[in-house]
Amino acid sequence: MPCVIAVPKELAQGERRVAIVPEVAQKLARSGHEIRIEHDAGTGAYYPDDQYVAAGAKSVSSRTDLLKGAQIVLCVQPPTIADVDQLAEGCIVIGFMNPGRNRDVIVRMRDRKITAFALELVPRITRAQSMDALSSQATAGGYTATIMGAAHSPKFLPMLTTAAGTIRPATVLVLGAGVAGLMAIATAKRLGAVVEAYDVRRAAGEQVRSLGAKFLELEINAEGQGGYARELTPEEKVKEQEMVSAAVARADIVITTASIPGRKAPVLITKETAGRMKPGAVIVDLAAESGGNCELTQPGKTVHEHNITILGPLNLPAQIAFHSSQMYSKNLHAFLGLLLDKEGSLVHDYHDEILAASLLLHAGEVRHGPTRDLLGGVLT
Repeated sequence: MPCVIAVPKELAQGERRVAIVPEVAQKLARSGHEIRIEHDAGTGAYYPDDQYVAAGAKSVSSRTDLLKGAQIVLCVQPPTIADVDQLAEGCIVIGFMNPGRNRDVIVRMRDRKITAFALELVPRITRAQSMDALSSQATAGGYTATIMGAAHSPKFLPMLTTAAGTIRPATVLVLGAGVAGLMAIATAKRLGAVVEAYDVRRAAGEQVRSLGAKFLELEINAEGQGGYARELTPEEKVKEQEMVSAAVARADIVITTASIPGRKAPVLITKETAGRMKPGAVIVDLAAESGGNCELTQPGKTVHEHNITILGPLNLPAQIAFHSSQMYSKNLHAFLGLLLDKEGSLVHDYHDEILAASLLLHAGEVRHGPTRDLLGGVLT
């Protein structure tokens, strides 16, 4: 039996994305589902209401009417407590949950017996690539970071030969060669910069070189589980810092992307290192939300110190909301393919490895072990 699927307007400050775009809304509507879109939910991403209506969705002005009787709620950011209080027991909420920063919401969903799937927990396996929202949004973040760096730099990125003489290309250094870092590298290369990159994982070197960038070598293998890097030993950190400091000092733009899930971001650029950078240099710190890779980073702010600029942007994917929403929406559509059977009815067996890994809450329990440990006494 087809479902009632609700898509609320995102209320978080600065959030312009929408969970479902008209193209995906049309696919779901054609499968017989009732798609409700809150009025102006897609406006921030330049998807107006009339496109959703043309796709077969219903535009709903009242948030109460939107959520009443909804069986599935699709969102980017976690719902508010007020939203949770309007959901029926057993309703399924799918989106980024960020339990560490949304404890009260997690507890309220647990108490109201809401089933919540956290897209950040989708395992990075081949079968789940189409559902990997972390990667799709990191792609948007890496692109936007490079554009921001170029916009704040007082230099051209490409080499130019003009009547006024030859202008040398700018040097862009990318620290961290995950999805966001690789997109930053590719974008900087397209803009004509000389690009260098570093990652503690040796395996990343091949990907960096394939994009035409120079991979900075260090005899350390910090490959960790799940495609992430492990934390370095004190001795390894000293060697890393020496090499990174030298690369930072010669760069015109530095983009940092290093993060460890559930941990404070590692400091890659100290105050002393930043002080050795060239006048006019720019740092774009993608790890600002988790503490920053630069000691001078201030989350959400632009800092001018040592004659350089340090950007600590938050929620970069929201700045390119049209395409980041498009990618996120397709991630959700693929994920729904696991939750809905061929007749469009909800499945109640969450033993599929992707569903099991991303299941945060169900039947009044926190199903994700690390979240239970993180919240500790809050959930007792």
